[in-house]
Amino acid sequence: MPIFEYRCRACGNELEHLVLEAAPQPRCFACGSAELERIMSRSAVSSQGTQARATAGLRAENRALRQDHAREEVKRVEAHARDHD
Repeated sequence: MPIFEYRCRACGNELEHLVLEAAPQPRCFACGSAELERIMSRSAVSSQGTQARATAGLRAENRALRQDHAREEVKRVEAHARDHD
């Protein structure tokens, strides 16, 4: 049971689809279009360098999310303080 990668021609979304013998034609999860083109899968080769870059990227994303959450929490607390003064 292979997993194929597709790109939606309608919206550009990329998705993976598990292909079974009797499975219906895959559709885009984002827009529902059946106009998909099969794309070359990225290789799953991993090295210390790729793992380090991936880890650094995830840490940066997590740091940005924490900062966003902190800003939203400050806004929520300020709004609560305004509403209850």
